Amino acid sequence: MDIVRKSEAHWQGSVTEGGGRIKFGSGVWEGPYNFKMRAGNDPGTNPEELIAAAHAGCFTMALSAQLTGAGFVAENISTVAKVHLAKDEIGFVIPKIELETTAKIPGIDDAKFQELASAAKKNCPVSRALAGPAITLAAKLLP
Repeated sequence: MDIVRKSEAHWQGSVTEGGGRIKFGSGVWEGPYNFKMRAGNDPGTNPEELIAAAHAGCFTMALSAQLTGAGFVAENISTVAKVHLAKDEIGFVIPKIELETTAKIPGIDDAKFQELASAAKKNCPVSRALAGPAITLAAKLLP
């Protein structure tokens, strides 16, 4: 089975003065993006923010799957993904992604939680697709 998801991007003008729009293939979101949104703090989205959203969502679902497979059900899992954008000698690069997750899971100890969280980080499809940058994980089990 091969599931294909798509999104679109359109751009006009120079890289610093131009701009464009990003649209999810499902149609649930469409919005503008430009250089100031990406390299500065102007409001709007950018590719790195979209990668962060995809990674946070994928990891959280993967952790739920790991927990389910081990016989646990989470009351809640919350994940923040931080995608770092840096400049090197060639241009811009994503050198690191930080995943920070907290979860409330009845009946699990921290050692088992860390094991399952690490497996989710390693095996979620987005982590696997982004295996180039260092992906760190800080997992905290809530009481």
